[in-house]
Amino acid sequence: MKVARAAGLPIAFAAAAFAQPPDKSPAARNAAVDLPMAPPASAKLAWHDEFDEPGQPDSTRWRYDTAFNKHGWFNGERQYYAARRLENARVENGKLIITARRERLSGEPDYGGQDYSSARLDTKGLAQWAYGFVEVRAKLPCGRGTWPAIWMLGTDDAAGWPAQGEIDIMEQVGWQPGVIHGTIHTKAYNHVLGTQIGAQKSVPSACGAYHRYQLSWTPRRILIGVDGRAYMRFVNDGSSDRAHWPFDKPQYLILNLAIGGWGGQQGIDDSALPATMSVDYVRIWQRPHPGY
Repeated sequence: MKVARAAGLPIAFAAAAFAQPPDKSPAARNAAVDLPMAPPASAKLAWHDEFDEPGQPDSTRWRYDTAFNKHGWFNGERQYYAARRLENARVENGKLIITARRERLSGEPDYGGQDYSSARLDTKGLAQWAYGFVEVRAKLPCGRGTWPAIWMLGTDDAAGWPAQGEIDIMEQVGWQPGVIHGTIHTKAYNHVLGTQIGAQKSVPSACGAYHRYQLSWTPRRILIGVDGRAYMRFVNDGSSDRAHWPFDKPQYLILNLAIGGWGGQQGIDDSALPATMSVDYVRIWQRPHPGY
């Protein structure tokens, strides 16, 4: 059994039965909602980064993902994701600063011809969780062409995407500033098929102020929200078909700032660069017993 770590103590992944019969209605699995959300009173802080050590992000918590630099990233994105480069990812003044720049890093051995640099950090191989409450306090960029994201991906690489499951806690595209998207992708529900499960929320000050982007994930349902209010719900239909609910296995966390792709559907405003996503903290709570 893999574990997450909190203050040196192992927290076992939950693997629980349902506390009540699942709601099988399609509407319940694809519903825009307005519900309160917060870590349960019994939950303990299982993992966190307060970004209080300046310099490179903590290598015991974060990994740089550069896997597709040479071949190009997905969705028509146009950035090169740099590793251990302070111009693209650094900790200063208690914040993680991820910056996208208009520049060609042609001297890098895995350079793929990109016109932009940025960073993509994740916890893969370092920390992963099944069920819990995730909160990331962040301030977003709003330049046209930017695509900041806070999201999770299943650790089951053998299954591949989208069968491994993806939870998008926060996405914003720069041509639609102040609109936050929460989305679920599975083998049955994904953007390739046009069946993804999602909702959006207007947060007009997303680019000028910090907000708390949140996920509440239990065996029964997923809630995605902002500042203590859930606006998107996805309910497990109770079937054994993992094409619909692959979220009974661990996922890892990803923070990135892409350029182009969905964010570039109306072009890229180079005058808006450099653009920065600033993260104040990442906190993940879990219950210390099965059945979260």
